Amino acid sequence: MNTSELFLIAMAIIFTVPFLIWRLGRTDYWAPLVVVQIVSGILLGPGVFGTAFPDLYKFIFTPLVIGALNGLAWWAVILFVFFAGFELDLGKLKTNKIESGITAGLALGTPLLLGSIGAWILLEYFPGNWIGKNGQTWQFILGIGMSCAVTALPILILFMEKLNILRQPIGQRILRYASLDDIAIWGVLAIILMDWNRLKMQGIFLLVYAVLGFAMRRVVPRLPERDRMYVCLIWLTIVAWGADWSGLHFMVGAFLAGAVLDRHWFDEEKLDEFRNTVLLAFMPVFFLSTGLRTSWQMGGSLILIAALFFFVLQIIGKVGGINIAGRILKWEPGKANLIGWLLQTKALIEIIFVNVLLDKLLITSDTFTVMLLKAVASTMITIPVVTPMLKQLPHLITKSHK
Repeated sequence: MNTSELFLIAMAIIFTVPFLIWRLGRTDYWAPLVVVQIVSGILLGPGVFGTAFPDLYKFIFTPLVIGALNGLAWWAVILFVFFAGFELDLGKLKTNKIESGITAGLALGTPLLLGSIGAWILLEYFPGNWIGKNGQTWQFILGIGMSCAVTALPILILFMEKLNILRQPIGQRILRYASLDDIAIWGVLAIILMDWNRLKMQGIFLLVYAVLGFAMRRVVPRLPERDRMYVCLIWLTIVAWGADWSGLHFMVGAFLAGAVLDRHWFDEEKLDEFRNTVLLAFMPVFFLSTGLRTSWQMGGSLILIAALFFFVLQIIGKVGGINIAGRILKWEPGKANLIGWLLQTKALIEIIFVNVLLDKLLITSDTFTVMLLKAVASTMITIPVVTPMLKQLPHLITKSHK
């Protein structure tokens, strides 16, 4: 078979396998389609499918096919992170600044601290192939700590839509906290990726980005509505290229490109449809591309133990941090646990985050696999845990304050 035929076979597998698992297994309650797609990507990777059927795996996933899939995956994740930047509404963050700052700070800082301690323990007491060849110990510890603190804002939005709380006061509060943390997450990633040998280039990039971003905020609202998204896609490619050129990463650029734009400049219904189309038609390729990078070289048991260890740490950190905030702000019982469990959703943003660390060779495939498994587990547990809480505490949904 030629490469185009093998590519189409791979695409058919990418879309068919998760759909059948999702539909026939009726997994929507505990594993929505997006989660099944992530898990399917892992199963179709070298660690499972490649081990069970090595000849078939090598026949389908040739280097040329993998190269084509990776190119499509890059564009998919660039668009997705661009929309994550879009979801920020800095205007809303001005309301209840003290309450939002305390809650978001503890929601990020507590799991960051515990995750960093966990990373140090991993290096100290479980020596192995954890740090990539370009990584330094501080980058590894901070990177793993931040991966434990991440909240997946776009997936959180999808989950809150599913739970019918997105447009309710509680949903809007959670979005404020997640938006503040999102800014910090990408800021910390930029620090981790800071290349002192290319500091001048990174300074040039940030300066040009600031000037052009200011211009975009003046120009885009004045364009005819039909032209705005097209111009923004051009802007996206320029900023993503600039970030990559400067030694950061194209995903950092994609987030920055979306962060300077306002949702209200666009038809929000069409914007949501576009985002959902990217999630449906393009992101499954990224999930497979992610699965192709998983590794079980150190043995499945150690990787599973490490994944469970960090899963527990990030739950304690996120839910515990929100409970501390609840005590400080004198929230009524139950609210902190509800918010904490929703904010511990990792899903795509953590996967994207550790993909960047792997791309820059700051972590190894073994560490990447640990973080990937943790991200999947944290996402799968969200809906089953939160649904009973909402049934027991329905009055919290419409309350905007204590």
